[in-house]
This record gives sequence, C-alpha cells and structure tokens, in this order.
Amino acid sequence: MGKLLAVALVGIAAALVVERLLTLRNRLNASREIAPVTLLNCRLIKGIESGSEDIDILPNGLAFISSGLKYPGIKSFAPDKPGEIFLMDLNEDNPRAVEMRISRGFDLASFNPHGISTYVDKDDTVYLFVVNHPHQKSTVELFKYVEDDNSLVHLKTIQHDLLTSVNDVVAMGPDSFYATNDHYFSDFILMFLEMFLGLTWSNVVYYSPKEVKEVAAGFYSANGINISPDRKFIYIADIFDHNVHVMEKHANWNLTHVKKLQLDTLVDNLSVEPSTGDIWTGCHPNGMKLLYHDPENPAASEVLRIQNIVSEEPVVTRVYADNGSVLQGSSVASVYKGKLLIGTVFHRALYCEL
Repeated sequence: MGKLLAVALVGIAAALVVERLLTLRNRLNASREIAPVTLLNCRLIKGIESGSEDIDILPNGLAFISSGLKYPGIKSFAPDKPGEIFLMDLNEDNPRAVEMRISRGFDLASFNPHGISTYVDKDDTVYLFVVNHPHQKSTVELFKYVEDDNSLVHLKTIQHDLLTSVNDVVAMGPDSFYATNDHYFSDFILMFLEMFLGLTWSNVVYYSPKEVKEVAAGFYSANGINISPDRKFIYIADIFDHNVHVMEKHANWNLTHVKKLQLDTLVDNLSVEPSTGDIWTGCHPNGMKLLYHDPENPAASEVLRIQNIVSEEPVVTRVYADNGSVLQGSSVASVYKGKLLIGTVFHRALYCEL
C-alpha cells in the first residue's frame, strides 16, 4: 500500500510539473513564428551595440535611450561594460546617437539602466527617471538634463521596500512616479520559480516623497507603463499575460481597472504618441528565444500600434516584424513626426522614417 501511494504521489507530481512546463511554454509563445513586415527606410543606429531597452522622446524631439541592461537570464553582449544613456535629436536630417555624460559622484561602474521616463516641469526643467539595477538591486535614479552640454546631473537615488523588482516607471512629477515590479521576488531562482508556478504577484507602485503605496496588483509580470495624453488613464503591459491593461487614475493616485486588450505577443515597453494617443509597443513574438539565446535562431522583433485603446473597438496594426536577422528582441517603439525608433533588450536599435 505504501509503495502504491508513493508511486501515485510521484505520478501526480510529474503530471503537475508537465502541466506547469506546458503552461510556461504557452506564456512564452514558445512555438510562435512570425511573418516579416518590412519598413523601407530603416537603418541600424551606429554606436548602440548592447541594447536600447527603453526610449522616451521629449515633445521637442530629443530622444533618451537606455542601453547596456544586464538582467538575470537574458543575454548581454557587453556583460562587463557599464550601462549608458544615449541622446538623439530627431529634428536632424541624419540623427545620430550620442552618449550622455553623467555628473561626477554617480556610481557609473554599477550603472545598469532599464526603463526610463521623462518629466518636463513648469519652468521647462527636464527630469529623467531611470530604473537602475546596481548589483542586481532595484533603484530609481533621478537626473536633471542640462541642455547646454547635453549632460545629466544626478539628483538622487530612490530606494524603497515596495520597489523590489522594478522594470519601468512613468513620471508624474519632478519627484513622483508609478513603477512596475515585474516580479515579487528579486532573487533569480525565486523569480524563475514565480514564473514557473504562474504566480500573479507582480504589481504597480505609486511613489512620492510623501507617500508610497501599491495601486494595482494581480499581474503575471507587469512590464511597460505609460500615461494617456489627457493624463486620465495609465497603461500597463503584462508581458506574460500578453495584454495591455487600461487603468483609470484618481486624484489620490489610486488606479482602478477599466479594461484590458488581449494580444498574441509578449508586450514589453509602451510609448504613447502625444498627438494621437496611439500606443506603440515593442514586443517579443517568442519569449523562449529571448530567454534562451541561440545565434542561429535569434529572438524576433515585433512592433504594434494600438489605436483607440479605450474604445470598444481598438485597432491593432503590426507595423514591423523581423525574425532576428536585423533586430533581435525588440522591447520598445517610439515615434516623433514620422520617425520611428525601435529598441531592444540586448541588441541594436533601428531608426526608420515612416
């Protein structure tokens, strides 16, 4: 009887493991291949060789680009090189990426930038919020942009017990923001276990010097976050649930669920076109290829444009798709006056004229 029970328990455990593996494969879209969608006027951006994970464009056409992310389980082409912030002026006829100088006193050696967000104050001061993972921890670095020499002055480092595994931020003021925690745990093994078990413990946190609180929860992995042009709605990408959540923002900074848009791809960062309200997003058609890098079968790239997301009939257009032969692991897409920038987690960056 004891042996029979043991065999039964082993069988049940094996069945559960198999079920979890199959579910994980589905969440990663492990079998998905995509047909190419090409854009004619595109070129790789010179100087960006090890990622362009997030991009934020100011209303005047200056684009900030985070580069050099080292993230657990993800390929890095420059594992020993500190991260960088690049700047591009999209008003130029032939825009180029220039590495920004960061003020003394900031620990550049451990700089590991992830999601970014800009905020333009009433006096036109530009603040740049950068998610940073020094020594695999999570902080948010606040910089001030100095236009005279295109440099960044570091103002402060923000840490909090609720900011455990920060992926992206969207600035709400000169020292306040919403942030996504893509995992509940920060330890790599526990992060993998969280993903393997399909736990919905990821969340969104509001931070200000006066108040820090959880404002949304129940995500498989909250990733990109942004705000509508009228500042009424917050958009949140759940990368492992293949969707974008629309949340209403309230005066007390709490968020309430409005709707979610289900897609067939792993949605990463979200950019909002100010003039139209359209959401542009860099996506991972097959997450398995992103996690298990194979130079012979690289991670693909995909860009979606989402129009009228709050309406009953949003329009989703696949603007760009590549099998990895040009661009691997797209994580962001951002537009300015007919010019499109596509960034990646660990690879190059693409500039296109639409």
